[in-house]
Amino acid sequence: MGKFTKIIVALFTAFFMFSFSNATKSNFKTTSNKIIVEDTLTWKLLGTISYKKKTVKDYGEVDFPVVNPKLKTLGKKTVVISGFIIPIDSKNYAISKNVFAACFFCGKSGPETLAGIKFRGALPKLNTDQYVTLKGIFRYNETDIEDWIYHIEDAVIVKK
Repeated sequence: MGKFTKIIVALFTAFFMFSFSNATKSNFKTTSNKIIVEDTLTWKLLGTISYKKKTVKDYGEVDFPVVNPKLKTLGKKTVVISGFIIPIDSKNYAISKNVFAACFFCGKSGPETLAGIKFRGALPKLNTDQYVTLKGIFRYNETDIEDWIYHIEDAVIVKK
């Protein structure tokens, strides 16, 4: 009976460790039949940015973003991020650290608190200030002053 119990305990332990390692790698965990998604891209990390002044012919002196090295390692990689939906126009959305009333456009935050979204497939119907979690490809921009600093491309909603 002792050998049988040891085998059962070993199998249970192996199963538990295998399940845990797979959940951690994919940033999805299950608890009581609920899926919990962990962000791999945080607003704190996005906020660790600096700016360098450069003169641009049509705009004069402009602050260009200098993306930190840790963020650069996430470029072109799949990330998970949560935030508030901000409609830009009838065909474009952004995800924001803050709700619309406190977003970048209202002057209460910087451009690093927003990321443009390009969804995979059809454009979903989303509401202003709806809190979502997205999974997509992270892209950053340090050169085009008429574009977002951050982008989430090929995005899918993993939690509403």
